[in-house]
Amino acid sequence: MSGSRISYVHQYFTTPDSPGGGGTRSYEMARRLVDDGHEVHMITTDVDAPRPSWRWSTSLVDGIHVHALPLPYGNEMGYRARVRAFLRFAVASTWRAAAARPDVVLATSTPLTVAVPGVVAARVRRARFVFEVRDLWPELPIEVGALRHPVAKAAAMALARFAYRHADAVIALSPGMAAGVAAHGYPRERIAEVPNGCDLERFDVATEAGAAFRAARPWLGERPLVLYAGTFGLVNGVGWLVRLAAEVARLDADVAFLLLGSGREREEVETLAADLGVLGSSVFVEGPVPKAAVPAALSAATVASSVFTTTGMVDNSANKFFDALAAGRSLLINHDGWQADLLTATGAGLVLPPGDVPGAARALVAHLRDEAWIASSREAAGRLARERFARDVLYASFAGTVVPAHAPRRPAATAGGSDGAA
Repeated sequence: MSGSRISYVHQYFTTPDSPGGGGTRSYEMARRLVDDGHEVHMITTDVDAPRPSWRWSTSLVDGIHVHALPLPYGNEMGYRARVRAFLRFAVASTWRAAAARPDVVLATSTPLTVAVPGVVAARVRRARFVFEVRDLWPELPIEVGALRHPVAKAAAMALARFAYRHADAVIALSPGMAAGVAAHGYPRERIAEVPNGCDLERFDVATEAGAAFRAARPWLGERPLVLYAGTFGLVNGVGWLVRLAAEVARLDADVAFLLLGSGREREEVETLAADLGVLGSSVFVEGPVPKAAVPAALSAATVASSVFTTTGMVDNSANKFFDALAAGRSLLINHDGWQADLLTATGAGLVLPPGDVPGAARALVAHLRDEAWIASSREAAGRLARERFARDVLYASFAGTVVPAHAPRRPAATAGGSDGAA
């Protein structure tokens, strides 16, 4: 099959060199599509722009044509400001995605509003439409209270059904997400499960990288280190880690917790750590680092963490979980679900009880000082990364879903005609 032209709609696209860090799944998959002879146009935003604009910028990043709309965004923004950003991008990206004259339009959520440019651009160009589900929307924002008004809930549910109804295929990042999509009536056989993956070469760093990371922080030295590298958001559970750290400090004051990231809950997290008397002694908070700097941080860590505050995240496919596996680091999580089952079955980490912080602290301290467990769990983590979640292994399923041979094209959209629902 000759190369296809792909419009890849991802509102918050990042690369390993992006200053704020973030997941690089779209970058990794897009550059592999380019290596396979496809032409990829990434439709995204410049979140660091000083002000919104309708003027697109274009650049070539490792063969990917990146089209960026200046549109500031941050986790600390309020609900209405976020919705305005989502809608502005949905309008502008529709025509940008269509202008690339794609054979395939791939839209990856969140936000769910990327379905609009995905569907419309695909219909205008008679292209294949693939929708990637990174989180179950609107189920998740409804559970955490971000969507409360009945009209907003109904509109979000209608948008989800609109996306699924028009998708030629759906990519889900976990078994639970796949089940959630199927619950809307979408054919299970057209859903591909492609979780986030492990970039093995990127995380295979020399031990000197971890040593240098520790040396740059005089407070760290040889202390056992629990690392969190991610967003300080409503569902991320960073406050739970602070409470855990306070309990751990009572048992073993030498254990350190380093929290790397930013977000709307960061000030609250620091205040909590100060109130509990652990800020600057057991808990240390630093800003986000580029993805390229995460391997060194993980190399320095004794245990990496991926925690949440809501049961809605049991189906998550968090980047930090897979980054830890790629680095061969033991994992700490505080929720049930497929990742908990995986850690329990393989011994690659700890599943701590979210409702029993003192009990979680006792379990963690016992394992942090168990050199045999550290060694075996790291070995299990690395084995999972190589055998089940290597990015190149997952890419085969991803590419086969996005650009399958002989993919049927939809009829052209006509005024007053059928909506072409699947």
